[in-house]
Amino acid sequence: MDDLFIFLGQEWMLVGILVVLIYLYAWRERLKNGQPITTSEATLLINTEAGVWLDVRDSGEFKNGHMVDAINIPFSKLAEQVESLEKYRDKTLIVVDKMGQHAGSAGRQLGAKGFSVRRLSGGISEWQNQSLPLVKK
Repeated sequence: MDDLFIFLGQEWMLVGILVVLIYLYAWRERLKNGQPITTSEATLLINTEAGVWLDVRDSGEFKNGHMVDAINIPFSKLAEQVESLEKYRDKTLIVVDKMGQHAGSAGRQLGAKGFSVRRLSGGISEWQNQSLPLVKK
């Protein structure tokens, strides 16, 4: 353990560069997955018709409550059904899932296909925590 502190003291510049590189890598990956968006920013995008909700939860969860006019493509079927989103290429896709566990991966897939993607911070859980409306079908 003492050797670690000696190393850190002697090689502080290398350690600093490593920390910066790790941070930059994490930041780049975060952007690649679709930049996070708050509920108020997302609502503004939707209201100005510049955004479209893409709900990647399974159909059962979707039926229990979703945003108005949301498109439901379960995460497991996203790669197969990405063509159905072509008509929304000029808009920002706001990816929604339960708590954020699949939105990043979905954002990465869609971004690689050339879509403009944002992901809802906190997912549908955050939307519900803020007592925002859901449609049930």
